[in-house]
Amino acid sequence: MKRLLILGAGTAGTMAANKLRPQLPRDEWNVTIVDQSDTHYYQPGYLFIPFGIYRPDEVTKPTKRFIPSGVDLVKAEIDKVVPDENKVLLTDGKELPYDYLIIATGTTPRPDETPGMADDLGGSVHEFYTYNGATALAEKLRTWEGGKLVVHVTEMPIKCPVAPLEFTFLADAFFTEQGIRDKVDITYVTPLEGAFTKPVASKYLGDMLDTRNVHLEPDFMIESIDAEGKKLVSFDEREIPYDLLVTIPLNMGADYIARSDLGDDLNYVPVDQFTLLSKKYDNIFAVGDASDIPASKAGSVAHFAMDLFPANFMNHIQGLKMTEPFDGHANCFIETGHGKGLLIDFNYETEPLPGKYPLPGVGPFSLLKETEINHWGKVMFRWMYWNILLPGKELPLPALMSMAGKDTGDL
Repeated sequence: MKRLLILGAGTAGTMAANKLRPQLPRDEWNVTIVDQSDTHYYQPGYLFIPFGIYRPDEVTKPTKRFIPSGVDLVKAEIDKVVPDENKVLLTDGKELPYDYLIIATGTTPRPDETPGMADDLGGSVHEFYTYNGATALAEKLRTWEGGKLVVHVTEMPIKCPVAPLEFTFLADAFFTEQGIRDKVDITYVTPLEGAFTKPVASKYLGDMLDTRNVHLEPDFMIESIDAEGKKLVSFDEREIPYDLLVTIPLNMGADYIARSDLGDDLNYVPVDQFTLLSKKYDNIFAVGDASDIPASKAGSVAHFAMDLFPANFMNHIQGLKMTEPFDGHANCFIETGHGKGLLIDFNYETEPLPGKYPLPGVGPFSLLKETEINHWGKVMFRWMYWNILLPGKELPLPALMSMAGKDTGDL
């Protein structure tokens, strides 16, 4: 009996289990997935909790609900992988052997990695990249009366790189609707040269910040946070004061990756960007946010990659060439406030461009343009996530990015 072991029951890990279990004969393959949580979190929903758009209970469901029949779910914390012995050690002392390993333990915010960031967390410093952080920020915003709001990105890569911008747009709308926007000074602080990682999209998004009277502070490499003095301090000695800081801490992969000597400096597993196969071990894959591929750490990337992954995996275990290369396709709705949204579609080689998606000239979604239907696309994604993506069902969208419907004039 061969053994497939999946570490992590988040988006990519759950999709891997649902897509691979039907293809692996049950009399030949045992499939096990390991996760320490009983709860599966819809992480894109964290963005909406601070503004009261989603209740906390709307972004959680039991983990086991999405684990298919024929897959063993082990609730445990991972100590380390011993790749030379094809086994995983758990913190409770148990060992899980494998023939093939899929690492899908994602990435998490690490406020402790930036001096001073954790000193006032939950006070004047908040984050929304965790369930507890988003709910605490919701409580803070309920009674906050205004002042200097700073939205800050520590370093790339981060989960959903557009989420900090979305938070900024939603904050502008929220305070406008509360009637106190004139009492709130908003500054967006980023280590990037502009508002986003891709030049064309950065110009669009930067202009949107301007129209909302949001000050952009680019190229800001944070050295520390002075929690007592309420200010950000950069390595080039710039200082940015705040009354309320909403920060996106440094994101890192799981610590067991480092203990297993499987990762880079941020605990991401180096893999071939087209096949997701480890560059070091021929029987280890890293999927979703756990890998070091040069694509957005976003749910759409996991979705498109996992549409192609099963065929590659099945070929690989038979000693055949993996013939479905992933192109880094990402597709992200950006909530811009006041019932509108914007959509970007890009991959490793091509940055976001204007146009229509998914049907050329028809859409119904517009690329790099604020529309109400883009907002509803964002809202509907939660239902699609729970009912289509996680269970591994087919979504009628191409896994690889298409140039059809895009305006290449900005290239």
